[in-house]
Amino acid sequence: MSRSKILALISFLLVLAACSNVTGNVKVEESVEAVANVQETDSLEELEPIPTPEKYEGDLELPIHGATGYTSVDLNLKTSPNVDSETIETLNAGTAFTILKEEGKWWFVKDATSEGWVDHTYCFINLPDVIPSIAYNSSNTYSSKFVSSGIEIPGITGQTLYEGKAFNERFGKEEFIVPVLYSMSKKVYLAQQEALAHGDTLVIYEGYRPYSVQKAVVDALTSVAYEDMAVMAGINTAPWSTGWFIAKNISNHQMGYAIDVTLARVESKEDIAIGEYLVTDITDYTEYTMPTPIHELSLASITFTKPVPSSSPTAWKHAVLADTMNESAKTLQSYLTNAGLTPLASEWWHFNDLDAMNQTKQNPSDGGYLLTDILSESP
Repeated sequence: MSRSKILALISFLLVLAACSNVTGNVKVEESVEAVANVQETDSLEELEPIPTPEKYEGDLELPIHGATGYTSVDLNLKTSPNVDSETIETLNAGTAFTILKEEGKWWFVKDATSEGWVDHTYCFINLPDVIPSIAYNSSNTYSSKFVSSGIEIPGITGQTLYEGKAFNERFGKEEFIVPVLYSMSKKVYLAQQEALAHGDTLVIYEGYRPYSVQKAVVDALTSVAYEDMAVMAGINTAPWSTGWFIAKNISNHQMGYAIDVTLARVESKEDIAIGEYLVTDITDYTEYTMPTPIHELSLASITFTKPVPSSSPTAWKHAVLADTMNESAKTLQSYLTNAGLTPLASEWWHFNDLDAMNQTKQNPSDGGYLLTDILSESP
């Protein structure tokens, strides 16, 4: 309490004392003495200082605790990070949860009803939660860009193919849901860091894609091809076939180790605080001109002059680039391949993580579920 306030209080009490009897004087004098003993240096209880946000040091832009994860297959929720520990319950494929901590290959997680440990080898992580600097534009969740030889695909082009956006508490806003296998997310992070260092940013159009959507695109494209010879030629001219442009069965997107991505020039950015951490927020960007618009399903989009085994981590290195691959597409490819991802021979925008493929090949996802929940919390 300041000296002036103490003196003012003493003066007020003395006035009261003058108007009171002896008993009152005793009480007032005791009060005055108590006030007088207040030290000028006394102050209110100090508040804990608010930490200054700093860049997170790790394998991603933000820590995984508080991020949303998803089971890619049915997984047992365990009492401890050990395969032999007691099973609490079985989480169905596509179950959303909040990641609380990591220990080895295990995550401690919570969902709406329980907490426990899951093997994160078979788990997706929501990319925006851990790499927020990337620009996300999941067009299939609001207006699909799929066309073939420039021709719209009825029931697909311009349509909402599945739900994929929800309120994300970590950022306090609506955000796209872009899941990939956890191990793949770390390679995507490396690619984004190289892009940012050159004034660029990745723009991801899709990670996980439900199988129901995959099948709908295949069926609709096949129907158009039988009616339009230009479309048929665009997807079925040797040595290429329809399956190179849209997988007829379960694809890498369903299994969680594929992304569809393009590249943009960063026009403006700022550092913002997310919880205790400072991250880069891309506030404006311009996509580079690529060989075709993204999701053009035809020979116009090929990366190499002929098919390359998509399961080989090295075959693409010896392939000849298509004449249509411009500098922007080559730069995108360099960012992603430097990070350990491999390009798809038929789509300049598609990249796979073959390490993640091999880690999950004994029990891969079938994509038979939608991912519509975000359970993220501030890190």
